[in-house]
Amino acid sequence: MKLCMILTCALLLFTEAKVLHRDISLILCSETDREQIYGLDGEEMWHADFRLEKGVMTLPQFADPYSYVEGTYEGAVSNIETCKSNLANSKKANNYPAEPKDDPHVSVYSKDDVVLGYKNTLICYISGFYPAHVGVSWTRNNVNVTDEASLSRYYVNDDGSFNLVSALSFTPEEGDIYTLPLWRHGALERPYDQNMGCAG
Repeated sequence: MKLCMILTCALLLFTEAKVLHRDISLILCSETDREQIYGLDGEEMWHADFRLEKGVMTLPQFADPYSYVEGTYEGAVSNIETCKSNLANSKKANNYPAEPKDDPHVSVYSKDDVVLGYKNTLICYISGFYPAHVGVSWTRNNVNVTDEASLSRYYVNDDGSFNLVSALSFTPEEGDIYTLPLWRHGALERPYDQNMGCAG
């Protein structure tokens, strides 16, 4: 049984123009996952990339330049260690309570109308799930093409559930079958399976 701890800090900021902004800091840890994100008004601004051991600014190119102070990534590493310690203490104190699980909602669609021989993108939007750990894979004609797909970061909703987006570029040919065959999540009783066929 897994237990996940999420620490959030939401601040309401006021400006002279009386505009309300929502600032969020999310720290998530479990036995297998870890995440720290800073956001503003529902948009991610920064996240810790623990695999590359650095902080990553995620603001779009057109946004005003902004960066977090030096040492923010190191602070995230420290926060995760504290989170894991708190998680271990909570497990002992609460005798391993059952983890709540929310079923994911999955939508798969193409970016544009499908026309044989023209490049397009299949988009898989996965929303409203908890805990944050999922596994997504794609196949084309029963061949795994997951390495060709993109996978977004986890985005947190106001209720603590998560969203995730995966996209696969493709050029449809007659008879092609694209499949999202494996979708692992603790709330699912069986793997999710979605097929998309291309006909002439």
